Amino acid sequence: MNKYFYVICFLVFTLTSRAQESPITLSLNKAIDLALENSYNTRAAANDIASAKEKVWETTTIGLPQINGAIDYQNFLKQPITVADINGDGVDEEFVFGTKQNVNASVTLSQLLFDGTYLVGLQSAKTFLKISEQAKEKTDLVTREAVINAYGNVLISENSILILENNIKILQKNYDDAKKIYENGLNEEEDVEQLLITLGDVKNQLNSVKRLNEIAYQMLNLTLGNSIDTKLVLTDTLDSLTEENITIDLVGETFLFENHIDYRIAENDREAKRLMMRLEQSKNLPSLSAFVNYGTQAFSNEFSFFDNNQRWFQSSLLGVSLKVPIFSSFGRKSKTAQAKIALNTADLRLEETKQRLELQAKKAKSDYQLSIESYQTAKKNLGLAERIEKKQRIKFFEGLSSSFNLLQAQTQLYTQQQNYIQSMLNVITNKAALENALNIPIK
Repeated sequence: MNKYFYVICFLVFTLTSRAQESPITLSLNKAIDLALENSYNTRAAANDIASAKEKVWETTTIGLPQINGAIDYQNFLKQPITVADINGDGVDEEFVFGTKQNVNASVTLSQLLFDGTYLVGLQSAKTFLKISEQAKEKTDLVTREAVINAYGNVLISENSILILENNIKILQKNYDDAKKIYENGLNEEEDVEQLLITLGDVKNQLNSVKRLNEIAYQMLNLTLGNSIDTKLVLTDTLDSLTEENITIDLVGETFLFENHIDYRIAENDREAKRLMMRLEQSKNLPSLSAFVNYGTQAFSNEFSFFDNNQRWFQSSLLGVSLKVPIFSSFGRKSKTAQAKIALNTADLRLEETKQRLELQAKKAKSDYQLSIESYQTAKKNLGLAERIEKKQRIKFFEGLSSSFNLLQAQTQLYTQQQNYIQSMLNVITNKAALENALNIPIK
């Protein structure tokens, strides 16, 4: 029996371990979908909406009937004594009124009939819910851009590793060939040493990029809401994403600031400040409430309240309460003035947001257009740098060029390689920034 138990445990452990080690395969669109559902910021924003909904209901219940019950038990350890001259002879007699113990149980139903602060508070709670929903929309847009940037950083590090590994392979061959030529006395030792320096520098760059690649994967996992050590396999390539994200028509897209999420958030902030001003103003209004009470009392010198022969005395009360604010030493006036100032500031911020969003959209369009032009230029320059480096390499081994000229050509090539992959990433990230600036909704 124990043998089978150990076998089953081993199989469960093996299958569980394999399942945990299975990498997640992600395209960029799938990564965005995963982040919109699973990222830390998205889940926190969803919690804020749920909390806001509860706040709306909490505020609503203030104007609904309230029922409260109370039970009071009193036991006089020493009963108070009353002194009175009941015979009119000038001699005070001592009396004890009431019993040593008593119980009072009551139920009260109260209902708010009118309160200006309640009506404004209800509107404010609904506005707060709207702000939370808009914050979730804003979070989704920011999350999309963050995923695109993180996904692109992984791809650029992967491409850098491939380029550097290929450069090292060529440099190693150049070094080996140059060393053999030197050993045969056909070139100078300086030429060999120069190639060795370049080879060492590129190897160091490769080690650095590999470390950055690991961090890039962890950053992507953090953006997705995964454990940072989750294994990922990315299916999109830098080239394919670059081609997909070259959409020059987006530059001509008309910008409508009133539809932008930031402007709508600013509008809601202004509405919240307006309601706050109304709340302070409504505190000058009277409030009216009504209540009905039913209670029962029992008295005894001993604890006999659960006996069948214990007498209970019922009572009931109906009442209306009107509260009228009269004078607050101008405190309410000061609070209202502060709320008006806050509303004026919100108007200024709203206009500032409008101007900022228009400028932001123009800049994003310019940056995106520039990134496309830079990508096209970098692609041409890379081809030129590859041809120049190849020619200089041939000339060097034929003894027609120096190691200095070859080094210059190699340095130029390596720079253009990095410029090229960076230009592709810029196209992708600037497209994402432009979509956010134009408030392009998530599909």
